Amino acid sequence: MSKQPYVVFATGNKNKVKEMAKLVEPTGVRMISLAEFPDAIDVAEDGATFGQNARKKAREQAKHLREWTLAEDSGICVDYLDGAPGVYSARFACVNRCDDKRNNQLLLEKLEGVPFDQRTAHYTCHMVLANSEGEVVFEAEEICPGHILFQELGSGGFGYDPMFQPLGYETTFGMLPAEVKARISHRAKATKILVPYLFDLVKDQRLPLK
Repeated sequence: MSKQPYVVFATGNKNKVKEMAKLVEPTGVRMISLAEFPDAIDVAEDGATFGQNARKKAREQAKHLREWTLAEDSGICVDYLDGAPGVYSARFACVNRCDDKRNNQLLLEKLEGVPFDQRTAHYTCHMVLANSEGEVVFEAEEICPGHILFQELGSGGFGYDPMFQPLGYETTFGMLPAEVKARISHRAKATKILVPYLFDLVKDQRLPLK
């Protein structure tokens, strides 16, 4: 098997790795999970914004591993809750990372009795690529607007997907086909900006092979 150019995707979330691998597939670049690097460090996501967290994860992991590293921070921001859970989306219901079910249940509790027109929300994804020296070489942020429904619908996706109805659609990310989410999601939009940059890196042979 011939070697492929690759970047390290700074996450242990298998769902995110799978989703990103599919999104960048046309470039020929492999997404390698942190799970393949036993010496990867645990970078504290203590920033006040998605951008701060993403930059910190990309730069620190890249410098430590001496690898080109892609990091992103993403979450859901609910207008009625003044933007919460925001950067705390993964740990909304507890101090550390929680399972999706507990986070979803807490969000439904906090929105109990709130009418549909006041349940506006948006997913945000801030994406950062750092070279093997830890220098940021690419950055993008995109959103996907919509509403939080009154119950979970569908088993597809992950995170808050079963409750999030994207604008212009009649159902949730949890029920929409994966190919639709791959066109309209916050992560998909940010990746569309990343893809041309990855093509250039491949063409210029700047990425390592594995």
